[in-house]
Amino acid sequence: MKRIGMLTPSSNTILEPETFAMLSALPDVSVHFGRFSVTEITLSNKGVGQFDIEPMLTAARLLAEAKVDCIIWNGTSAGWLGEDSDARLCDSISQETGIPCSSVVLGQRELFRRLGVHSINLVDPYTEDVNAAIQHTFGAMGTAVAGWSSFNEHVNWNFSQFTRSQIKAKVQELMQQHPDADGIYAFCTNMNAADLAIWAESRYGIPFVDSTSLAVWEALRVIEYPSADRLAQQWGTMFNA
Repeated sequence: MKRIGMLTPSSNTILEPETFAMLSALPDVSVHFGRFSVTEITLSNKGVGQFDIEPMLTAARLLAEAKVDCIIWNGTSAGWLGEDSDARLCDSISQETGIPCSSVVLGQRELFRRLGVHSINLVDPYTEDVNAAIQHTFGAMGTAVAGWSSFNEHVNWNFSQFTRSQIKAKVQELMQQHPDADGIYAFCTNMNAADLAIWAESRYGIPFVDSTSLAVWEALRVIEYPSADRLAQQWGTMFNA
């Protein structure tokens, strides 16, 4: 049995049931969550301060007591704080606990390389200033944002209330405006988008990546799980990468 530990924003309600649903196909893998306080996504001192290392390290220490085989930061804060913020966090957690640690954004670089994704249509719930920071980070990572569409929301819990139909409409709009993108990215682990992958990929013929799915993919990569192909039929071609 392999045990995956995940750090989770306190007000998220989507990522845990989605992660359980994905991993139900792998009976020899279990997942365990540790929470720390996150209630808003803004560039204010309060918003940025929620992602200070110490509260996250405290949650990671508790996960380590469950003897997990890896710890994954199942959140997207490095999108607006910079990739280095996750690198520093994961280094601190690994040094403190002795357990391999990674994140959505750190995994994104390797997944996009394997998928051959260089230009994305981006769907997320965030405000315009947060989106500008995300696009800057992605550009520095070698991923161009061809087009983006957001719900312009800052309350983290509210992200979970956007429906699949609303998210699907944004994907359709972006693909009409920017058909040359070679990937679609739903960037938020509290947005109900993971199970749109099969619809989007069959319609547009390019990879659809959801952040929660990416956290699962990265966890399986870190623990060197032999094959996640069983997940691809329901959750998208990224699990074949």
